[in-house]
Amino acid sequence: MPSPTRIRRRAPATGLDQCHALHPVLRRVYAARGLASQADTEPRLAALLAPSQLGGLDAAVELLQTALRDDARILVIGDFDADGATGTAVAVRGLRLLGARNVGFRLPHRMTHGYGLSPELVADLGEARPDLLLTVDSGIACLRGVAAARAAGLRVIVTDHHLPGNELPVADAIVNPNLRGDAFPSKALAGVGVVFYLLLALRARLRAAGWFATRGIAEPDLSVLLDLVALGTVADMVPLDANNRVLVAAGLKRLRAGHGQPGVRALIDVAGRRADRLNASDLGYSVAPRLNAAGRLDDMSLGVECLLCDDPAVAATLAAQLHAINSERRDLQQQMLEQADAMVQRWLGRVGGALPHGVAVFDAQWHPGVIGLVASKLKDSLHRPVIAFAPGGDDGLLRGSARSIRGFHIRDALADLAAADPDLIVRFGGHAMAAGLTLAPSQLPRFTTAFDALAAHRLDAAALQAELWTDGALDRGDLCRALAEDLRYAGPWGQGFPEPVFDDEFTVESWKTVGTAHLKLTLRHRDGGEPLDAIEFDGWRGDPPPARVHLAYQLELDDWRDRHGVQLLVRLRLPAHAG
Repeated sequence: MPSPTRIRRRAPATGLDQCHALHPVLRRVYAARGLASQADTEPRLAALLAPSQLGGLDAAVELLQTALRDDARILVIGDFDADGATGTAVAVRGLRLLGARNVGFRLPHRMTHGYGLSPELVADLGEARPDLLLTVDSGIACLRGVAAARAAGLRVIVTDHHLPGNELPVADAIVNPNLRGDAFPSKALAGVGVVFYLLLALRARLRAAGWFATRGIAEPDLSVLLDLVALGTVADMVPLDANNRVLVAAGLKRLRAGHGQPGVRALIDVAGRRADRLNASDLGYSVAPRLNAAGRLDDMSLGVECLLCDDPAVAATLAAQLHAINSERRDLQQQMLEQADAMVQRWLGRVGGALPHGVAVFDAQWHPGVIGLVASKLKDSLHRPVIAFAPGGDDGLLRGSARSIRGFHIRDALADLAAADPDLIVRFGGHAMAAGLTLAPSQLPRFTTAFDALAAHRLDAAALQAELWTDGALDRGDLCRALAEDLRYAGPWGQGFPEPVFDDEFTVESWKTVGTAHLKLTLRHRDGGEPLDAIEFDGWRGDPPPARVHLAYQLELDDWRDRHGVQLLVRLRLPAHAG
């Protein structure tokens, strides 16, 4: 079994001592994440990287400008996750704002078409074919689909952010910050961010050409799309570098002010969140799963329709449907995760307690739309790279969804496996921490062995030791409402810019279970003071907690039943003096 998670503290950092308006703890947190000035702590649209720095935009803008001039039929090809859905909505809404009169969208169905712009999807477009295809959050790996579209006489613009392979699709234009040689400073743009940049560049070209004046329309404000950009960026778990933090902060600001698309506001409501107190975590863990559920179990077109809807009442109905699908997804995920856990336990029973370095699990009854969530949960509990497989559809191939740990680039690992054995994998693509692949069922045993061997070669014992990094201890006086509010709204926090976590030892004065799995604690800080409330979700393990504990925790607002207080959200509980 994996070793217990170890708590580690970030090294003290300086650089924000001049920012006297910030709480000292917040200065400490920001400095530990590399911020060096007041401007760094306040992400504003004025600091957004210029579109002119992103490669491929000139050719793509030229094609779109011509399409708008000729009133050509534009079809946006999205993807069946939240990044793809929000990117599709941004593309459709943005092009309409810029004057396009004939723009629609089409999403692949996971079971029927497979991923992205596939030959199957091109064949399914029917007789009323568009003149121009615009892919969003996909396309860089869709060589066959792009070729099929070009052979059918369609022009194709690929906008994507996934890492390219050795061969690029033969598209009319490609916009991807991760293309080799592209000088764009931020490689972390999500798919929705890439297409937003394309719209910014198109607006600038149209402005210079006198397009808006000629048509007698006002130049559109594309910032109205930033709530969608924020949702897709957070949902796709791309690193929140400085540029992405600008995009997410601007989107959150719109939503907190009561603006944003009716569909996004409806999803916030159905998730039980308050828009005026929204943060990035709410988007990632409450709103995005409800949007994602449509693509996982049904048809993501429902999610895009919700995001494109301008009638709040209709949007609320669509959001309610998405909420119901998400409830079904949660039940299915729990069932599949229990089955995966049982597989791991059977493995451990056979081999005497030694886990493989790279874990691959498969069940013929699993749903391919949920395997990514199963892989992610297993990766967290085992601290190993994990790939979960399920039957993929009519082609008879298995779909795999991979999640990795720090130090093991999963997309590069798949590339190396494919290079060493060209018959092993049919297709693959992705990022350092997440990837997808397909392979023939007969290849699964060979793949499982090869994947474990490669992981064993590249991961040493230190890499397999799970660690939770914290921002150190807090004084008793800092465990207050004011700091909790500062921390909540000071982000946006997320991948690459982690939410503040603190750690310390506490005396447990009392405890009780909540529901069947949660643990409610009353704690005493080492400096004394009033007792503190804490909650550890899924923390009940059948035994009472020890009298003293070492906790890694987040400082959270507690407004349950108008308490207007704070509580500690326990991320990790160890015996005192451990870790």
